Amino acid sequence: MSGDALIIAIFFVTLINIIRYSSSLRVLLVMMREANPLLYQQVNRGNNFFFSQTDIHRQKRLYHYIRSQEYCHHHDEAFIAKCNKVRHLFILSTVLVLSLVCSLFFVAFAGL
Repeated sequence: MSGDALIIAIFFVTLINIIRYSSSLRVLLVMMREANPLLYQQVNRGNNFFFSQTDIHRQKRLYHYIRSQEYCHHHDEAFIAKCNKVRHLFILSTVLVLSLVCSLFFVAFAGL
C-alpha cells in the first residue's frame, strides 16, 4: 500500500469521526436545554456555539464539564449517555488527527 493511500484513508476516517463528533455535540446541546438549563445558559448564547465569534470561555466550560465527567452525577440517564458518547468521540477524533499528522511526517520522511 502506498503512503498516499494510507494518508487518504486516515484522512477520510478522521473526517467522518469529526462530523460524528460535531453532530453529537449539537444533539447534546439540544438535550442540555432540558436536562441542565443552567449549564446550557453558561455554554450557549443563541445559536452560535460553533462559530469563531463565540466566546471561547463558553466552549472551554463545556470542554471541562465533559473532560472532568461532572455529568456522572446527573439524574437523566440519556444525558449521561450522550455526554459519554461526545467524550469518547472527542478522544477518538483527537487520536485520529494526531495519527494523521504522524503519518504525514512518516510518509514524507520515510518516502513510502
